[in-house]
Amino acid sequence: MLILSPSILAADFTKLGQQIQETAEAGAQYIHLDVMDGMFVPQISFGMPVIETIRKATDKIFDVHLMIEDPGRYIEAFASIGADIITVHAEACTHLDRVIQQIKAAGKKAGVALNPATPLSALDYVLPDLDMVLIMTVNPGFGGQKLIPYCLDKVRELRSRIRELGLSTDIEVDGGIKAANAAEVIRAGANVLVGGSAVFSGDVAANTRAFIQVFREFENE
Repeated sequence: MLILSPSILAADFTKLGQQIQETAEAGAQYIHLDVMDGMFVPQISFGMPVIETIRKATDKIFDVHLMIEDPGRYIEAFASIGADIITVHAEACTHLDRVIQQIKAAGKKAGVALNPATPLSALDYVLPDLDMVLIMTVNPGFGGQKLIPYCLDKVRELRSRIRELGLSTDIEVDGGIKAANAAEVIRAGANVLVGGSAVFSGDVAANTRAFIQVFREFENE
């Protein structure tokens, strides 16, 4: 199943509830929530109060991406305020397996994100426990960057590995994703696409529909 996960980091926060609703009505299935601590990445975004507030505005799946150091400290807290999927960075976890098990114990789906230069071997022993792998197609921390082409090679290799192991793990991609390159990303093996500025710059509903149209065309090929 192809899924669009609009990243509210690029939204107009004065119209946040309205824009989330627009993406949902236009066909987006997830809402992507980038939590940044100013340490793991240079930027600071938003935290639990914002997520808890907008949880009341939609029943869409909350795809929470923790770009923070030592994320294991906060798994239970994010689970309690409405996260459905919690994704942590392999680079930020001293004990990655432990954090994955924390997410599972909280009753949530577990994801692991890899920065562009992090090899897939970081997942060698944990992949069977994951519901989703997030391949960063830009270096995290800033919106509006261009997709790094070699990251699609990682997606292809990961999809091949998932098939070999007989898993049903989702592959999410985040960074430089737009309707114009969505088909290429899907062909590489991704099935969850994060759109930031490509969704929230301009006509939110129309931008969302453009992604959904690509999905439909791809599924009908």
